[in-house]
Amino acid sequence: MAKVRVRPETGTLYLDFFYRGVRCREQTALPDTSENRKKVQSLLNRVQKDMAQGAFDYAAVFPGSPRAAQFGAPAVGLRPTVQMADSGAAKAATPLFTDFAELWFLEMSPQWRRLHRSCVREVLNKNLLPTFGSRPVGEVTKADVLAFRAQIAQLPGRKGTLGNARINKIMCFLRQILNEAADRFEVTPAFRGVKPLKQKKTDVQPFSLDEVNRILDAVRPDYRNYLATRFFTGMRTGEINGLQWKYVDLERNLILVRETVVAGEVEEDAKNQSSVRDIPMQPMVREAILAQQRARDPAVPWVFPSREGGPIDAHNFTNRVWYPLLRYLELEKRRPYQTRHTAATLMLASGENPEWIARTLGHTNTDMLFRVYSRYVPNLTRQDGRAFAGLINSRLADKEEEAAPMTPADLDTMSPEQLKAALAQLLKAGPSAGKEVRDRDS
Repeated sequence: MAKVRVRPETGTLYLDFFYRGVRCREQTALPDTSENRKKVQSLLNRVQKDMAQGAFDYAAVFPGSPRAAQFGAPAVGLRPTVQMADSGAAKAATPLFTDFAELWFLEMSPQWRRLHRSCVREVLNKNLLPTFGSRPVGEVTKADVLAFRAQIAQLPGRKGTLGNARINKIMCFLRQILNEAADRFEVTPAFRGVKPLKQKKTDVQPFSLDEVNRILDAVRPDYRNYLATRFFTGMRTGEINGLQWKYVDLERNLILVRETVVAGEVEEDAKNQSSVRDIPMQPMVREAILAQQRARDPAVPWVFPSREGGPIDAHNFTNRVWYPLLRYLELEKRRPYQTRHTAATLMLASGENPEWIARTLGHTNTDMLFRVYSRYVPNLTRQDGRAFAGLINSRLADKEEEAAPMTPADLDTMSPEQLKAALAQLLKAGPSAGKEVRDRDS
């Protein structure tokens, strides 16, 4: 992101920004004062505005800079002139894709997490800038977008060529850049009518409780408490690898999710707002945490450190501990993230309140629980209609001794009006009706 900075050796201000993919630092003779910062910031704002409009002349703004000769006057296609489209209508010139993409990246970076920012940077450098960089951003058409998608679909991937998920991610960044350009320069959106490729739905493969016990019995002792905590809290990989003792509240029996470790570096935030949460420690989790505490090195802040004293490296754990363990137990190969899915299904199967489960896992709502996990929990909801029929019997019979008991098959014979009336009565009855039926069924 473009910033006004101060040189520590001179105490003077300078501008730090990107232009055409190159980082530029332009020195001023102004000392670091509040008034001077405002002046330099005003200049920087004008530079950014000119770059966005394609009217930035480096040599005119910084005539004494070594970069002036490198960039010279604005490149062809950047000047605010008027060109004629094929249809004969006037079309305002737009900046080069490279310049606008860099400006977009700088403007968006503050709201991105470090790993996402690195991902966007990689896609820009590897895929988007080499293809579209030298073209005016407003001249990229739908045909260009589709041709680009067909091109990257032939690139090598993990299993042959790139999968649809990866292609969609690359196209997503291109879509954001071109849509923003369309809004700013009032050009036709190149992505109009272009839909993402269909992706294969990722299937969850949770472990059964018996498999969990086998894993905990067979895993190396130094990873037993780590896996027990993963299996029974549902913490994400970065959350548990980044867990520090300052976020373990034994008095209130809580694990506080406040930071994560991603690619070996601490992120001072969780995945999203709902991910910042307090997880109640169940007895088996508390036992694992206390065992870690008894063996801890006071100089190490991590609850589950590696042998070297740093946070566990996810890649190293997966390949050197997790996969060999599954092979030894003759269990199907699954990513360690399935420990989180296992926690979700075990919580649901035990009859816990779905809202409590969603909060514990860091979900925004319960939608994902029922959409992803319900099929693994046969007792989560009744499939035979007995509960519904029982509620109707208990609320709609004018005289219970005279009314014939309703069976699940009777539901099929009810008209839409009768079902609507029955549901209205149930809603009016409130939560107590469900308790009556459950008490009777038990």
